[in-house]
Amino acid sequence: MNVTTPASGTADRRAATLVMACLGVFVAYLPVTTVAVSLPAIQSALNASTAQLSWVQDAFVLPMAAFILTAGVFGDVHGRKKVFQAGLLFAAAGAAVALCAQSVQVLWIGQALAGLGAATLLPTTLALISHAVPDHRERGKFIGLWATALMAALAVGPLIAGVILDHTSWRWIYLLSVPVPLIALGVAARLLPDSRAPHGRKLDWPGQLTATLSITALVYGVIEGGAGSFTDVKVMVALFTAVAGGVAFVFAERRSESPMLDLTLFRSPAFTATTLVAMITFLALIGFFFLLSLYFGLVQQLDTLGAAWRLLMVTAAAIVVGQPVGRLMHRVAPRVLITGGLLVISGALFALTGVDAGTSFGSIAWRLALLGLGIGTVLTPMTATAVASVPYQQAGMAAAGNNAFRQVGGALGPAVLGALLTTKALDTLPGHLTDAGVTGATQHSIVATADAGGLSAVAHMNLGVNTGRALGALGNSYLDGMRLCLVVAGSLTLLAALVCVVLLRPRQTAASTTAPVAGTNTAGAATAAVAAAVESTPNR
Repeated sequence: MNVTTPASGTADRRAATLVMACLGVFVAYLPVTTVAVSLPAIQSALNASTAQLSWVQDAFVLPMAAFILTAGVFGDVHGRKKVFQAGLLFAAAGAAVALCAQSVQVLWIGQALAGLGAATLLPTTLALISHAVPDHRERGKFIGLWATALMAALAVGPLIAGVILDHTSWRWIYLLSVPVPLIALGVAARLLPDSRAPHGRKLDWPGQLTATLSITALVYGVIEGGAGSFTDVKVMVALFTAVAGGVAFVFAERRSESPMLDLTLFRSPAFTATTLVAMITFLALIGFFFLLSLYFGLVQQLDTLGAAWRLLMVTAAAIVVGQPVGRLMHRVAPRVLITGGLLVISGALFALTGVDAGTSFGSIAWRLALLGLGIGTVLTPMTATAVASVPYQQAGMAAAGNNAFRQVGGALGPAVLGALLTTKALDTLPGHLTDAGVTGATQHSIVATADAGGLSAVAHMNLGVNTGRALGALGNSYLDGMRLCLVVAGSLTLLAALVCVVLLRPRQTAASTTAPVAGTNTAGAATAAVAAAVESTPNR
């Protein structure tokens, strides 16, 4: 006769929680890289402009940045199981809408729903694991598997898209994201245990509304300003609204009895440092990833599957280094790990300035692997330090806050670097066309097309005998812009390293001796932002 003991029952609950958490984070991030490498096919099929195409990705990023804090609070108040199930529903609904989209506007709606699902699933899956595994050392093993599932979604996404685009329409990249979350929803209803915060948190509606307003207006203003002009009335209104919303958020949080983000967290130099490092680093990295995807397609003329194998070098290296770094955190100071990883990232970004149209796979592979090693080294101690730097009761809020600022940086990265890329490439395009022997009315037509429709629009022009020379000049112009962006991105990560050195000094506090709790991140938790990076595309 089989008898289930309390220990075995606990083990079963932990196993069910782990499976659901891994499946949830896989569902959340599978569309990220899958959509990123499919953008050219989407643009062609829906006749979308470059500006419209950029919003395919931004429609995913904005809800993710704006609602990730709220999702954590909803889970604390209403129960994490319910919020987890809601996230799965949003993910499935978003994929279904995108699968049936006949216009780019409908695709935006699908992406927004999927982004809301991702914003809900990311903090909830971690909170479920943290509740199921109270011991922080044992919890690290569970979150390591969660991280592997996340990275697996990022890694296989481009490969799935490559195979699908070789055989059928782009819309089928969303097919897997419909039944999988629905199946997970049914399993979770039966097997997943529920949990909520032990203390009485309340929903902070003023904080949520002002945060959403500020983040949305900021990202919209930067994107539209980069695509057009920062002197446009709508851009200036958006940026003013972002500032006003930010001020209102500060006042709302200072007056709230149960703030969504307790501003006293920033009294901790370690929390402030890791939050700034997260935002700066991911602004640079996420901006870089959209540059990289365009480089493979526009300059090296690779197909989707060819680009996917190259992007895999970054995620694979991050996976390899993630677990060893998690173990090193008990022996090496986080300040050393974070600063060292940022320096490695900077070195990789500066090394990538040496690539050109003819750079071989082997020559670029070591640069991408180096970048992945740096990412894997930084992300685990960065988020864990943010959590450990505050009192025990605020650890979950600290993790959510660090996540939110990281997503804001990730949302701004493509817009900021996209504006730099476009400006530099358009400035140098006429000279490269002249050097290639393309002059007169043809040159004027090419420059006008690039200025109005983006660099990728030139590739669709019928230029007759000048096609090869024009595409060569276009590639050289893009490389000029990309090199400028790489220098800026590398400089930003150096700035993040400086912030780390100055602010992240060893301090013996009560918080530092407290065991980490809900939200303590590991390698893959932060690497999620790398995915968000690849999901973005330039504005022009």
